Amino acid sequence: QVQLVESGGGLVQAGGSLNLSCAASGRIESISAMGWYRQAPGKQRELVAVSTSSGSITYADSVRGRFTISTDNAKNTVYLQMNSLKPEDTAVYYCNADLRFYSGVVLRTVTSLWGKGTLVAVSS
Repeated sequence: QVQLVESGGGLVQAGGSLNLSCAASGRIESISAMGWYRQAPGKQRELVAVSTSSGSITYADSVRGRFTISTDNAKNTVYLQMNSLKPEDTAVYYCNADLRFYSGVVLRTVTSLWGKGTLVAVSS
């Protein structure tokens, strides 16, 4: 009924850039937060960046100054512009959202909805 679909991953050389997109589909009533997490092989999933409807933006220290998160509320979409990529940025990047949507006439709240992920690989 509601899902997040990521796109934009791929293989890039160190120092290059990629722009990830994540669109929420379904009968979305509101989105309180959208963000990006990543999981490298053998490591735990970690926060990359998150943007809230109140205007708050949080970045992981490891990406601050290189990555920029933005949202298009009309399209229920969040973007992650990644510049100056490093090999240690290699991971599967997951979109995450807290949102409210209509299931029939019932308004439901979903906390921490996940996309399926998109792979970002940075070669040295």
